[in-house]
Amino acid sequence: MSLSMNLYLPIAGASVNCLAIFGLGGVVGLLSGIFGVGGGFLMTPLLIMLGIPPTVAAASDSNQIVGASTSGTLAHFRQGNVDIKMGLLLLVGGVVGGTLGVQIIALLRKMGNADFLISITYVLMLGFVGGYMFLESLQSMRKSTRNTHAGAPRGESLYAKMIRWMPFQVDFKRSGIQLSALMPFLLGTMVGVLSAIMGVGGGFIMVPVMVYLLRMPMHVVVGTSLFQILFTCMNVTVMQAAKNHTVDFVLALLLLLGSAIGAQIGVKIGKKLGGEHLKILLASLVLIVMVKMLYDLLARPDILLTYAGGH
Repeated sequence: MSLSMNLYLPIAGASVNCLAIFGLGGVVGLLSGIFGVGGGFLMTPLLIMLGIPPTVAAASDSNQIVGASTSGTLAHFRQGNVDIKMGLLLLVGGVVGGTLGVQIIALLRKMGNADFLISITYVLMLGFVGGYMFLESLQSMRKSTRNTHAGAPRGESLYAKMIRWMPFQVDFKRSGIQLSALMPFLLGTMVGVLSAIMGVGGGFIMVPVMVYLLRMPMHVVVGTSLFQILFTCMNVTVMQAAKNHTVDFVLALLLLLGSAIGAQIGVKIGKKLGGEHLKILLASLVLIVMVKMLYDLLARPDILLTYAGGH
């Protein structure tokens, strides 16, 4: 029985258990539906832990995210949580950034530094994003319990003034905000570059960006983030397959089946949770993955030495 559950992945050059990969897809799909993230920030390190090479894990995972985010986007769209106008601007930026990121990976692979860069970028981004979200959410939860009697409103921040001065101001009705069309485009480009390098939909960076920099409400952020991730990852997957030949179709298909089911369940759970609780949970998750990856990076030299001695 155990033999039939194991599959050899030709592109990855590794043997994996089908049920483990399917289950992994389900768990990441569940998180995708709850938090509006593609789940790549979790999936790629978990695949690396299962023995999949980092470049193959990152590219195959982009393929899986397409399935999870399609499933999640449809569920959120039915609830009216997708700001199409904002999503399209983030998307155009994401495609530009993703295209640039794939070129960077191709260059790094020639230099032989791609795998190390993916791991280091992960640890730095996860640490920064997770730490900021966690502290910010704790502060706002404390404020809401303390400030039952609201004080005088604070003056407008420098960042808010800068956004107001920018050209091409657009009204985003679904999000209930007004800002320059350049903002989502530039932020989308930045996330697109990281998306290609790290093999993620960029959701774990995009969600905080939309909440803190674009000032969007959390429930609209989740649906719009998934909408943008879906198309960004389609672009990255096609380009990775064509240029770098690192997409393992069998691996991606198993992950995709699991994540499409998980995402539908996740959307239903997310509906029951409040905005601040969602942020705290997501931040905790991001920090746990960061600690695990940092440990793996620091522990690696000893492991390599024992392997070398074994030969």
